[in-house]
Amino acid sequence: MAEIRPTVIREEKVQAVNEIATKLRESQTTVVADYRGLTVAQVTELRKQLREAGVEFKVLKNTLTRLATKQEGLSDLDEHLLGPNAIAFSPNDLIAPAKILVDFAKKNDKLEVKGGIIEGKVVGAEQIKQLASLPSREGLLSMLLSVLQAPMRNVALAVKAVAEQKEGQGA
Repeated sequence: MAEIRPTVIREEKVQAVNEIATKLRESQTTVVADYRGLTVAQVTELRKQLREAGVEFKVLKNTLTRLATKQEGLSDLDEHLLGPNAIAFSPNDLIAPAKILVDFAKKNDKLEVKGGIIEGKVVGAEQIKQLASLPSREGLLSMLLSVLQAPMRNVALAVKAVAEQKEGQGA
């Protein structure tokens, strides 16, 4: 039987900690959630929603995650790393992980959002919920477009009204 060397295990743990640290560093938003009590079907559905939004959802060992938070100067997150946790990492979308997890938790009371990191700052569950209440990127872009179009629409209506008024005077 082959003997497992402690140095091999240590190297694997160091590599795992470095991977977690990289995810923490590169993620715009990281959300820690307690998933105890969810069925396999519910977890599968949650993973699907997160994956479609480009969010990575992992179950990680708290001890390795704590080492990674220490490495990245995010040790304040450690207070949320108690019990079984899953962590959502989103390198591209600030709002998606919070929105998906908070909405899922509303429908499935077994999922508990504990806290996370927003743009490098450790936050609690309330701030994650506030972030989730913001419109999505597409929603914000749509609002911006409406604001930009309003002045043009008003000018067009004013020009049309002037034209109609002049036609009414000339007749």
